[in-house]
Amino acid sequence: MREQTQTIMKNSIKPVNTILLLCLSVVFAVTACSTTGMQRSENVQSTMQTVDNDIKEIVVQLDAIGASLDELTKPGQADLRKAFDLFSDNASGIKKMERDFSKHASQMEDAGKVYFEEWDKDSQKYDNPDIQRRSNERRETLGQTYDKIAQNNVGVKEAFQNYVSDINEIDRFLSNDLTRDGIDSISTISDNVVNNGTHLKNELQSLQNAIEDARKEMRQQS
Repeated sequence: MREQTQTIMKNSIKPVNTILLLCLSVVFAVTACSTTGMQRSENVQSTMQTVDNDIKEIVVQLDAIGASLDELTKPGQADLRKAFDLFSDNASGIKKMERDFSKHASQMEDAGKVYFEEWDKDSQKYDNPDIQRRSNERRETLGQTYDKIAQNNVGVKEAFQNYVSDINEIDRFLSNDLTRDGIDSISTISDNVVNNGTHLKNELQSLQNAIEDARKEMRQQS
């Protein structure tokens, strides 16, 4: 008798769980569709602000890495271990920043995609031809401005990945051979990495400028 009761209960629970999942799916779908254009715009601007904050922190870290690498590789460095530990700490920091930046940049691109896709849907609902025309014009202007973010982001991602890879390998190399000869053997590589850091900073600045241009276009005027 007990086994029959348990079987009945299990069979009755399955439909309930299915219904519950369906209800939750409907709620999420309704919530996603119910967001307004202003909310989507604010979401895009929020993600751009996050990436902008990331860039500011990354630039500071790049300067710190360059300074610590110069200190480590300078002729006559008396305390190689201390100089290496400082460089290694900075190198470890930039790895995490690269991961966070990549995540936030993807969120920014996804938010922008949703924003413009919904704008395109809304723009097909105007009966007034003047409003339709102005909506299309603004969509094109802002879309072109926002496209520059994606274009610049490609250059940043590539430069960032190459830079972090080189810094990581220098860190690993010196952890095995922290000697004057070991440091001298990669001096040319170290110089190139510092130059690559400067290139990365320039790419980040271009992305930051593109973000600021888009934010100006989307910002509500008081």
